[in-house]
Amino acid sequence: MLNLKPLAVGVVLAAAGHSLAAPPKQLGKPEGRLDIIAWPGYVERGETDKQYDWVTAFEKDTGCKVNVKTAATSDEMVSLMNQGGYDLVTASGDASLRLVHGKKVQELNIDLIPSWKTVDERLKNAPWHTVEGKHFGVPYQWGPNVLMYNTQVFKEAPTSWSVVFEPQNLPDGKPNKGRVQAYDGPIYIADAALYLAKKKPELGIKDPYELNAKQYAEALALLRGQKALTHRYWHDVTVQMNDFKNEGVAVSSAWPYQVNALKAEKKPVDSTIPSEGSTGWADSTMMHTDAPHPVCAYKWMEWSLNLKLQSALAEWFGSNPVVPAACQTAAPGGAAFCQKNGFERFDQVKFWKTPVAKCASQGTCVPYSKWTQDYIAIMGGR
Repeated sequence: MLNLKPLAVGVVLAAAGHSLAAPPKQLGKPEGRLDIIAWPGYVERGETDKQYDWVTAFEKDTGCKVNVKTAATSDEMVSLMNQGGYDLVTASGDASLRLVHGKKVQELNIDLIPSWKTVDERLKNAPWHTVEGKHFGVPYQWGPNVLMYNTQVFKEAPTSWSVVFEPQNLPDGKPNKGRVQAYDGPIYIADAALYLAKKKPELGIKDPYELNAKQYAEALALLRGQKALTHRYWHDVTVQMNDFKNEGVAVSSAWPYQVNALKAEKKPVDSTIPSEGSTGWADSTMMHTDAPHPVCAYKWMEWSLNLKLQSALAEWFGSNPVVPAACQTAAPGGAAFCQKNGFERFDQVKFWKTPVAKCASQGTCVPYSKWTQDYIAIMGGR
C-alpha cells in the first residue's frame, strides 16, 4: 500500500497569482527524450498487444524517446511531480489543481498545440485545468468509475453500489464479506457520498466533493462499516485483476481498463454504472514547471490529440476520447467505443476534483487534507 503522508499530498489551494515564467512562444529542436507519469494503460507501445501502440510512431516522427513511470493514485502522481525530474503527467481532476496552485505545472501556450481546436468544447475550459483563463493542461481522456462484478455470482448486473458498501448476501447466497474491494485513495470518500446522496436524501448532498461536517461524518461512518467487508483496498490494476481471477473477489469499484483486460482473457466479469450514478475522471496532460524536455513535451501534447491515438486509447482503456471526431475513427479492435464507454453520459459523471475548505455549494466544506488523514486511518482499521 502506498505510504501517503497528509502533509505531502494535502496542498492548500490558496489564492491565485502565479508568478511562473510565461509559456514559450515558439519551439526549438526536440531534446531526444520525454519522461511521462501516467496511469497504467495510458501510454502504450505495443508490448501488451501490438495493435495498441501510439508511442513508436511518435518516437520515429520526433526523435523523442518516451519513458513512462506508471502511478496508481493521484496522490502518487502529486508526490512524483513534487520530486521533479519529469516532463508530463496525465493528471486527474483531484490532482490537477493541487499541481497548479502548488506551482508544479506551467501555463501552456495552446497556439503551439495546433490540434487544440479539435478538443471537445465540454473540456476546453474545464475548471480542473483552467485557472484564471489560463490553460495548464491538455485534455487526454475521460470516463466513469464502474462497478465490476463476477458474472458467475451476478447473473444480472447489480443495480446499486450497496453491494460494496452494505453487509448482504450476494445472488449466489454467500455473504459479501471478504469478497468486495474499495479504492486505495482518499478521493473514494466521494463514492460513499454519492451513494448516500440517494440513500439518505435528508443529508442534502449536492456535490460528493463538497461535504459539510455532518455529511462528511456520515460518509466516514459508511466507509468504516465497509472496512469489515473489504478483501483489499486496491490501487494496482494487475493485483486487482488477479484477485478477481484467483482470490474469490466478486464485486468492486474499478476502471474500465481492468474490465476490458479481464474480458480479453475470457474471464467472467462485466461492469455497470448503478442507479446512484458514478464518480469519474477527466484527465489532462500537464507539463512540469521545470520540465527537462519541454520541446518533446509540446510535441507529445500535440500528438496526444491525433484521431488514431484517441480512438485506440479509448478502445484499449475503456475511456472516452477528448476529440469528438475520434468517435468516427476506426479503432484496432473495431469496437463502437464511444457508444460502449458512455460518450453521451458526460453530464451524468461526477468528475474527480480536489475538495477545498471554501466550496461553491455550501460555503464551508471539509478540505482534502482532512480526507487524506481520515481515509488512511480507515484503511488502517482506526
